[in-house]
Amino acid sequence: MKLWGKQKLWRNALPVICAAMLTLYSSCAGRQSALDPAGPQSLRLSRMWWLMFWVCTVVFILVMAALCEALRRARSRARPEVEPIAERKITKVIAGALGISAVILFILMIADFMTGRAVYSQPQNALQIKVYGRQWWWEFQYGDPQPSRRVTTANEIHIPVGRPVMLQMTARDVIHSLWVPNLHGKTDLMPGYQTTMWLQADRPGTYRGQCAEYCGHQHAHMAFLVVAESNEQFNAWFENQCRAAHSPIDASQQRGQQLFMTRGCVMCHQIRGTNAGGRLAPDLTHLASRQTIAAGTLQNNHDNLGNWIADSQHVKPGNRMPPSGLNGEDLQAIVSYLENLK
Repeated sequence: MKLWGKQKLWRNALPVICAAMLTLYSSCAGRQSALDPAGPQSLRLSRMWWLMFWVCTVVFILVMAALCEALRRARSRARPEVEPIAERKITKVIAGALGISAVILFILMIADFMTGRAVYSQPQNALQIKVYGRQWWWEFQYGDPQPSRRVTTANEIHIPVGRPVMLQMTARDVIHSLWVPNLHGKTDLMPGYQTTMWLQADRPGTYRGQCAEYCGHQHAHMAFLVVAESNEQFNAWFENQCRAAHSPIDASQQRGQQLFMTRGCVMCHQIRGTNAGGRLAPDLTHLASRQTIAAGTLQNNHDNLGNWIADSQHVKPGNRMPPSGLNGEDLQAIVSYLENLK
């Protein structure tokens, strides 16, 4: 049966492929996906992916069609009334296929080179952010000529829409890899060595990033958020981050601050404007303004914060924070104090 000659295979396969592609594209919109680009870098990578996908899809269909035709002709050769295919014709077909393959590979090589050149270009007037990968959380530092305006935050960064952001990255312990699929590809962070990448968001939104290099027991719980907002909103956020921590406003918060300063918390965490100056754990100066805690593991709310402080090992085994050993009243006092740090 001349299945390909009657174009039945093509007519049946094309709608299925198109429907699958539309489903794939629509399912990626609004999600953490490299196929939903929100910036120029991710758009270049996405275009490269789709080019390779469609080229490979067409090649696959043609190869399957050639296979079906070869099987059909192999059956025909068994019949004496059908003349065998001339060897010279087979040679031409093979030579043509090799030539087309060479052209396709050359086109993909040029496209890959142009994409890589654009991705690794150096932007002008970029916002500078230092990134430190730790087990298992992210530290971000916004530089400024005035030391009092240097901002340190954890597991969440804010960037202005339409402005390039240069990330200068290194690791404090083991190799990590920073990946924000909607904004850029992956870049490794290595101890003792600085790597750079730049990204840009062309539309407002909150984009999830993560570690893409296995770095230990809680590698899967090492996420962060990139909040892209208007320039006015970013400036307002940055000015608030430059301020020292809010002072306690009631007796419970005062009690919580006292407990924080007299227990082990002060040895690891920093709260600007207080005596807490630890640098081993996330800066908590504006903890309450963040959407998540524990590097994206939990939503930042009253119950989750209390459970994390009481016994973080139950939530994220292997992390560096020991159980607090606080009683219920003291625990609620510290939670109340931290919830005031906006």
